[in-house]
Amino acid sequence: MTRVIRAGRVTFAALSVPNYRLYYGGQAVSLAGTWMQMTAQAWLVLTLTHSSTALGLIIALQTLPVLLLGPYGGVIADRVNKRRLMIILQSAMGVQALILGVLTVTGEVQYWQIGVLAALLGLNNAFENPARQSFMLEMVGPEHLRNAVSLNSVMANTARVVGPAIAGILIATVGIGICFLLNAASFAAVIGSLLAMDRTTLNPTMPTPRARGQLRDGFRYVRATPELLIPLMMMGLAGCLTYEFQVTLPVMASRGLHVGSTGFGFMTATMGVGAVLGGLLVAARGKIGLRALVLAAAGFGIALTLATLAPSLPLELAALAFVGWGSISFMSMGNSTLQLTAAPDLRGRVMSLWFVAFQGSTPIGGPLVGWLMAVAGARAGLGLGAATIFAVALLGLLALRRVPAEAASPADRRSDLHYDWEDHRPAPEPVVDERRQVVV
Repeated sequence: MTRVIRAGRVTFAALSVPNYRLYYGGQAVSLAGTWMQMTAQAWLVLTLTHSSTALGLIIALQTLPVLLLGPYGGVIADRVNKRRLMIILQSAMGVQALILGVLTVTGEVQYWQIGVLAALLGLNNAFENPARQSFMLEMVGPEHLRNAVSLNSVMANTARVVGPAIAGILIATVGIGICFLLNAASFAAVIGSLLAMDRTTLNPTMPTPRARGQLRDGFRYVRATPELLIPLMMMGLAGCLTYEFQVTLPVMASRGLHVGSTGFGFMTATMGVGAVLGGLLVAARGKIGLRALVLAAAGFGIALTLATLAPSLPLELAALAFVGWGSISFMSMGNSTLQLTAAPDLRGRVMSLWFVAFQGSTPIGGPLVGWLMAVAGARAGLGLGAATIFAVALLGLLALRRVPAEAASPADRRSDLHYDWEDHRPAPEPVVDERRQVVV
């Protein structure tokens, strides 16, 4: 029993921080609503258009602003109070969901309206996500950051289980529009949690003064830091062609396995269950660094291959549980590696590039995957994702031979500035106390 209690304290260590507990509860409610909306929106588009290409285009419109403006969103996150910015942008996301809900419930919704609202949501995400990612450190500090990132992944994927399951029931009983209206209401939880935080216990990063060239400085810093550049390149490829589940799963459900909206809900939920289990394991015993990312990518690829070949819904659900496990392991390890490596006053810009790599590549990958499934069949999308993540693992494996050992398996430490801004060359490596594993 003592061992179980100790393991629980390690796994959920970040929840010992009161502000993080508030945030965690609010986000849990909001993310369940977000997954309801994502599921309902995909089904609404397919219902209106009967086209996987049209679905891919909606996803592209929702993520194109991230590709174009995500890096600048990181600049803004480094300049302003992140909590205040999040309150404003979360409120705007609630309004977007409300408009979509009213249009759908009244029967006035059209494909072009979904596209416009998706683009507006993407514009919001381009600025909100870098602030939210870099705000994590201000809540929990460097000692709990990796655990908090992993627990956030667990929460997001618990919502992946709950949200689509509720959406499937609501779609079958009261209609698609109610999913959007409930999502609009769910934003009150996260906004309330941000307003209720004890600001005296936060550790805000000093806002970066406005200056010319800050976006360029962020790119230059990443280019000069292999510990950041290589994981970003790996996620860029995976985000473009592997993490297109908003496109691949609905089409696989409707045309590959012929299981309808209920089967689609079960597929998404089962993937979420696997991600929850994987996230808890990463929270308790997860590693960071390039070597861990390579192993996670390889396992992710094997699971996706099984999901591509599964001939029936039960086998597909079993495979998707492992897909969820692999996807969240790869994502959490990469996110933690970047946050613990990035310089504090550049963390917003670094995490904006992570978000661009993860979601901003979808305007390219979403339509491409949708077109491929229209031409080659419903299974082709998942198959392309499997091939891509195997290529990502190979890329990381080749990079392991070119980067220092500490970049491949870095110590758990918070990095300070590793960059000499006078001549834009990498600065000497910091001294590390091997007994304490911290920068001195």
